[in-house]
Amino acid sequence: MRALLKENVIEALLGALVLIVAALFINFAWERTQAGRGGGGYTLLARFPSVAGISPGTDVRLAGIKVGQVVAQRLDPASYQAVLEIGIQPGLNLPIDSSAAITSEGLLGGNFIALSPGAEETMLKPGEESIETSGAADLMALIGSVVNRSGGDEPKPADAPEQ
Repeated sequence: MRALLKENVIEALLGALVLIVAALFINFAWERTQAGRGGGGYTLLARFPSVAGISPGTDVRLAGIKVGQVVAQRLDPASYQAVLEIGIQPGLNLPIDSSAAITSEGLLGGNFIALSPGAEETMLKPGEESIETSGAADLMALIGSVVNRSGGDEPKPADAPEQ
């Protein structure tokens, strides 16, 4: 084995370097996605009429800063609304009248949940439901309505006088 290692020192060093770079990449990805952070926070529930573009792992932001993520989603068979379970980082207490909205990062960006804190002194407890929610705007429907409106001259009503 020593003779083989002596003959292939460069290959052994390159292999060790590749393993070190791979370990650094895994560590970077682990920290960047916050996968290494335990579930030390708490969860809240939010009902939305539509959660298009939202899935488990989607960011939850307050003032543009990530404060949690979507943990799970399900359909409430009684109301036909989507129920999201949102994990919030520990130490962040939200007033009971806080609201949650599905927001887009831009025309081509992804969606996220934007939290807006309320003014009440009573705070939401783990597992409670945030009442004020608004779903995602249907971007394709908005574009379609603009395209359909600008399709030319609008027809005149039948009883309009000719000029």
